[in-house]
Amino acid sequence: MSDPLVLGIETSCDETGVAVLEGFDVLSFVLASQTEEHARFGGVVPEVAARAHVEAIRPLVHQAIGAAGVHPDQLDAIAATQGPGLIGALMVGFAFAKSLAWTLEKPFYGIDHMEGHLYAPRLEFPEYEPPAIVLLASGGHSQIVHVREWGEYETLGTTIDDAAGEAFDKLARFVGLGYPGGPAIDAEAEDGDPKAVAFPRALRDRPFDFSFSGLKTSVVTYLEKARDDETLPSRPDIAASIQEAIVDVLVEKTFNAVEETGVTSVGGGGGVLANRRLRARLREEAARREVDLFIPSIRMCTDNGAMIAAVAVDRLRDGIPPDDLGSDVDSSMRLGS
Repeated sequence: MSDPLVLGIETSCDETGVAVLEGFDVLSFVLASQTEEHARFGGVVPEVAARAHVEAIRPLVHQAIGAAGVHPDQLDAIAATQGPGLIGALMVGFAFAKSLAWTLEKPFYGIDHMEGHLYAPRLEFPEYEPPAIVLLASGGHSQIVHVREWGEYETLGTTIDDAAGEAFDKLARFVGLGYPGGPAIDAEAEDGDPKAVAFPRALRDRPFDFSFSGLKTSVVTYLEKARDDETLPSRPDIAASIQEAIVDVLVEKTFNAVEETGVTSVGGGGGVLANRRLRARLREEAARREVDLFIPSIRMCTDNGAMIAAVAVDRLRDGIPPDDLGSDVDSSMRLGS
């Protein structure tokens, strides 16, 4: 059997991603970011995101199919993100994909966005296989997942409040670095001292779970007092200290899971994995423990259509029946549900 051709569409938040895969070979990869539209609001506005997806999706699908050098009739399936995410944004991609599948008489698959991130390393590392511990970190999610087999997942830990990406965004706004916060703090921290301020690391007594709301409170309290006392560190030092507090916890909890399970492969996905300090720390810890590390390229860490198509490729190969065209989005979808 030849490798299936799958079109994948991702519209869960503020990026419209479309890709065509042949098996796990990426034939085309197109992405429209909405960063500029949302920057003036200091965060993602759901209604603005949905409208931008409506404007972008049709031309991006045509572009992706053309760049792949295939005819729509050659596609073996069409996949789109079903959840979790912003409901209006999800509905745009999901409805478009279902309409296209109906028109072309092709199988349709609704895909869990977080499962897509689990699959992202497979598009660049053929040797990445279960069992694996995977760190998923994005604007809305921070999870540690034990991938026993593809399709068989155990969530070992999750955030009890803010996700890591959300913490980056909120704290970047507070220190005057703007939106999106993750890249802004990453850039500002490059010339800073990560030990300048000892911000807290929460939930040390819970080996896999995350909490970042306390960090936000600690930063705000510290900076207000430092301004009053005129002992305020430089902004690069503040950014580096904030970044280190978040990265420390993400790395520590990930390798707690490695130690607990005995798994020797670690993967990662989600926009926070684009952070340079986090990538470096994960590499250092994996090398120290002699563990294989599979962190995708920065473009594959962001939300994209290729990771959505990859999950559908496996479903086709495994003979899993397609989804009903009457199915709907699920903005609060949970991994494995």
